[in-house]
This record gives sequence, structure tokens and C-alpha cells, in this order.
Amino acid sequence: MTRLHLDPDSADVNAYKLMTSLVVPRPIAWVASRSAAGVGNLAPHSFFTVVCADPPIVAFASIGDKDTLRNVLETREFTISVATEALMDEVNATGAHFDADTDEAAALGIEMRPSTVVGPPAVAGSPGAMECTLHSTVGFGSSTLVLGTVVSFSVDEDVMEDGLPAYDRMGPVARLGREQWGLPSPTVSVARPARPEDIDPTVRG
Repeated sequence: MTRLHLDPDSADVNAYKLMTSLVVPRPIAWVASRSAAGVGNLAPHSFFTVVCADPPIVAFASIGDKDTLRNVLETREFTISVATEALMDEVNATGAHFDADTDEAAALGIEMRPSTVVGPPAVAGSPGAMECTLHSTVGFGSSTLVLGTVVSFSVDEDVMEDGLPAYDRMGPVARLGREQWGLPSPTVSVARPARPEDIDPTVRG
């Protein structure tokens, strides 16, 4: 089997497209924020993950100086709503380049609901959201990593199962490479081995 070795510093290599095709699927942070003047913003960010559980901290990266980043730096608050298959077209539409003085949710007719702790609202049709305050930011070349402390969770009761949000009930979507999206798929449960001797012998080869 032939294996390609690609240098990210080469002018012929598009590191962004390679990374977004290899690091898949990527959950989408549907971030709602407000400017200091009170103008709302709603945008998807697929460079998104959990960073810490105690305290609860999540992170997303702003590629370039986008409205979301400016708003978060100004107000130090934002929300992240779960991006679902039912709302995939709306999530995608909010990724368009709207003017800074345009509220994407209002322009696209996306219903928002008030938050309980922070100022920015969350997407009403999303089954779950996290309200966040800015913890810190870290600059990396053309991107800025935004770390937010979760100060409140809100989850629809309909998607809860045994006290936790259920993947199949939420139906989240993910970003893949190119213009591809990952849809909700079947899941499996695999017990994590606590000790090496707990590993299935067939896995050892």
C-alpha cells in the first residue's frame, strides 16, 4: 500500500483541508453571542471540544477575527446550542458572511430563547445548550482558541435518558471534510477496561 507523506509547509499542501478531512467527525458549537451594543450573532464553529470537567470548560476556535470572537471579547459571555439534523439547514445558513450589524437569527427567522444566567440567548429548537462565561483566549497564528466556563446547562426533558442527554434522541450533526456533514448514526456501547487484564483477549492479536 502506497502512503503519501505531505509537508504542511509546502505550498502545494492545504493543511486546513487535510486536517478537516482527517479529524472527523467534528461536533459543531452553534455559538450565540451579543456585541457590546446588543447586536446578536449566531454562527457555527466546528473546531470545538470539551477541555475540563472540574470546572466545566469547553473550547472552540475562531478562524480569523470573526464577529463571534469580537462579541465574546467585548461581553465575556456566549451560549453553545447543540446542532441537530432537524436544524442542519439553519446551522449551515448561519455560517454565511453576514454584516456585523446583522443578527443572523433574526435575519433567518431562527427562534431564540432567553438564557438563565448569561445575556446571549440560545436556539429555542435545539434540545440542549450551555451558557458560558469567557475563561480565557489563546492565539495560534490565524486562529484564536476561546475557552468558556459553563455556568448553566439547559436540556429538553424529552431527550433525557437515565439522567443524561441521549445521543439518538438529540440527533446531533457533525462536520466532515469538504462540504460533507455527518448525520446521526447507530451507536454501540463498549465497556472501558479498568485494567490491562480486563482487555478482551481477541484484541491483543
